[in-house]
Parts: sequence; structure tokens; C-alpha cells
Amino acid sequence: MAKDHSNFFNNVYEVVKLIPAGRVTSYGAIAQYLGTKSGARMVGWAMNAAHGLSDVPAHRVVNRAGVLTGRHHFQTPSLMQERLEAEGIIVKEDKIEDFEKRYWEPIKELEL
Repeated sequence: MAKDHSNFFNNVYEVVKLIPAGRVTSYGAIAQYLGTKSGARMVGWAMNAAHGLSDVPAHRVVNRAGVLTGRHHFQTPSLMQERLEAEGIIVKEDKIEDFEKRYWEPIKELEL
């Protein structure tokens, strides 16, 4: 029987909802915050399943280098970049410019 990941996915979505506009985080940073340091891939699965959820800003989650690796899971491959640019983020060749300045780290920002 397949394992039910709905609680984990919902936890991921709650973190993603807290990412401020104009900022981004990574799959791994969310996994680490949720206590699954090696769970970046599972966060990616959750994000792939989130594209129908209008209240989850999935466009703000990128890989650890600032690359828009999830762009193909949006309605169009350019939609992720368009949403980021609407928030003032510059994207060149599918990578966020000034990634370090835009990076939001949940484990620091959401100290428990």
C-alpha cells in the first residue's frame, strides 16, 4: 500500500505560504525546517502537487542554486518566472539573480 504523505505535504504548504513576496527558498531548506534534512525530493513532490492550490505560492520554491527547476510543472513553462518577476525578482536563464539576497531560510526566519 502506498504511504500517505498528505500530512507532510500540508506541512510543506504551510511553510510555503509564509514565504514573503519577493523572496524565495529551496526544497532542502523547507525539508530541513520540517525535520527531514534529506527530504528535499519529497518537498519537490509536494510542490508538484500544489499547482492547483491557489493559496500556495509554489513559484517561490527553487533549487539550492536558485534555478527554477519546478517551472515545467506550472500551466506554462514561463509562468513561474512571470510570477517571480511580478514580485520584483530578476530571472536570467532560469536562475534567480542575487539569489543570496532573495533567499528566505525558514529555519532562521521561523525560529521555534
